[in-house]
Amino acid sequence: MKAKRGFYFTSAFLLLLLIMALSISAGAVHIPLQEILNVLLGKGDEVNRRIILTLRLPRVIESALVGMGLSVVGAFFQGLLRNPMADPYVLGISSGAAFGATIAIIMGLGIFGLSSMAFITALLTIFFVYTVSRTGSRLSMTTMLLAGIAISAFMSAIISLLMLLNHDQFSRIVFWTMGGFGLVSWPQVIYSSPLILIGSFVMYAFSRDVNVILTGEESAEHLGVNAELVKKIILILGSLVTASCVSVGGIIGFVGLIVPHISRFIVGPDNRVLVPFSALFGASFLTFADLLARVILKPVEMPIGIITATFGGPFFLYLLVRSKQKNEGM
Repeated sequence: MKAKRGFYFTSAFLLLLLIMALSISAGAVHIPLQEILNVLLGKGDEVNRRIILTLRLPRVIESALVGMGLSVVGAFFQGLLRNPMADPYVLGISSGAAFGATIAIIMGLGIFGLSSMAFITALLTIFFVYTVSRTGSRLSMTTMLLAGIAISAFMSAIISLLMLLNHDQFSRIVFWTMGGFGLVSWPQVIYSSPLILIGSFVMYAFSRDVNVILTGEESAEHLGVNAELVKKIILILGSLVTASCVSVGGIIGFVGLIVPHISRFIVGPDNRVLVPFSALFGASFLTFADLLARVILKPVEMPIGIITATFGGPFFLYLLVRSKQKNEGM
């Protein structure tokens, strides 16, 4: 079993490196893989060096980081909420970030201001949902889901109103909400990567505790696991990671939904194995989706949300049919 898992992890890592190399190579100017290696070693043509180091490398790194973060959060949220349809946006985080981004676009702020506004409003949304869902020292998962749905609907209505009142910015707002990494540069990578990486690593430290909680909260308490504390930590860290991802990449749907499911099918439900594999697979998946978004209609760039929805929509329907068949079988 360990040998098989080792093979899966090695394959996933090599796949990620290959996709990242292809993503750096592809574009309006094709750059051979050998030239990429030369540039990374401090050699190579000066023009190619600028293209790779200034434009493509930060974009590829950010897409991999966001794919990793959304997949890790999706794996934990599906477990904690005991809902196979749960994803990182289930608590209204995406709508909160979209509201901040809309305000920033209307105010004419630059990309860094837009990312900052999206991050701040996402955090405020999380705080509101968390406050509504808390009863004393306990968190109600059902209330959190309902509060997330309610705040998403409310924010979507406000965003629609702002788009109606500022129709000259309509296309830019819509394009941002569909996701993409076209405006990503090194400052976005530098400010988002610590939040995504540290948040993901700290959540992974609670993988064993989450495994125990999934067997039943009473059993977890008997085994010395503070279920309420673990839930709070995972929800807060997961929300921070998601807010960071959304603030730099926009709303990219289905990554946190389908990647954990596929990973669970390959390596099993143990979070100690599932989470790191989901991180690798999610990074590969979103980097590949970003590559397709750039080359399918070249030189026009598609919003990455279209690509992920093309994969995720049918998979979501598959999950619904499978769940229905499972319930009927019972």
